[in-house]
Amino acid sequence: MLTMKQLKAIEELQQICEAEDTIRLKLNWDMLRNRSVDEENDFFYLDNGKLIAFLGLYGFGTKVELCGMVHPAYRRRGIFSDLFSKALYRCKDSHYREILLNAPGNSNTAKEFLDSVTCEYAFTEYQLQWEKIELSGMDDIHVRPSVSHEDRNAEIQLDVHCFGFSEDESKAYNNRIRLEEEQQFYIIEADDKTVGKIRVAHEALEAWIYGFAILPEYQGRGYGRKALKKTVMKEYESGYPIFLEVEATNSHALGLYESSGFRKIYAQDYYRYHY
Repeated sequence: MLTMKQLKAIEELQQICEAEDTIRLKLNWDMLRNRSVDEENDFFYLDNGKLIAFLGLYGFGTKVELCGMVHPAYRRRGIFSDLFSKALYRCKDSHYREILLNAPGNSNTAKEFLDSVTCEYAFTEYQLQWEKIELSGMDDIHVRPSVSHEDRNAEIQLDVHCFGFSEDESKAYNNRIRLEEEQQFYIIEADDKTVGKIRVAHEALEAWIYGFAILPEYQGRGYGRKALKKTVMKEYESGYPIFLEVEATNSHALGLYESSGFRKIYAQDYYRYHY
């Protein structure tokens, strides 16, 4: 569990690095703020009590993502490599099957480090922000809070069929994210049947849409588009700027989001690490 002092130090270092490099780091703040007591997924490098480097591990089932940063005045001293080595030991102990290194698409500093380790480019993920457009045609879809045991089971099956989770992985993942603050879980219904799910996380006065999925047998009927519109309007009317993420190669989802008013603002590149 991270202390308020540690979280504040990470945030201040992030602001320094982002301003220096004109980038946006993906530090998964919803996970950082809700680390459990027994987690050892955060690695710090201090100089006279001041945080000058940080690396975090973010596990998703049998996959883990790594993202970190070093203060501009302390770079090229082997500090990040030291943190990275310690993080790899943790990954091995946790038996992750896939290790992904996350770097802002326009970060030259990150690319220099990636060139020094055994990894290969995996994919790019776009971060999108909603720009206000007129939304309509969503009256026949119902988006309601997920509250029952049946709802939880439906969410697990949606992870299995849409995201490639095993049932055990989905159960563990859903149990963890339900402990996180400012998370809202919704079931999507059409004709009184559960057809999908969507989750909204409120982070730093922003609304982020995650875990959006429609069961395969109900895809192609417009349910996803209507549910997305309804969710966007709810968050917009509550005063939140709205964001989501999508893989660059997922042209179907990207087309849906862009036609619903979302526009690309940042790109995050992922690299698959090889032991």
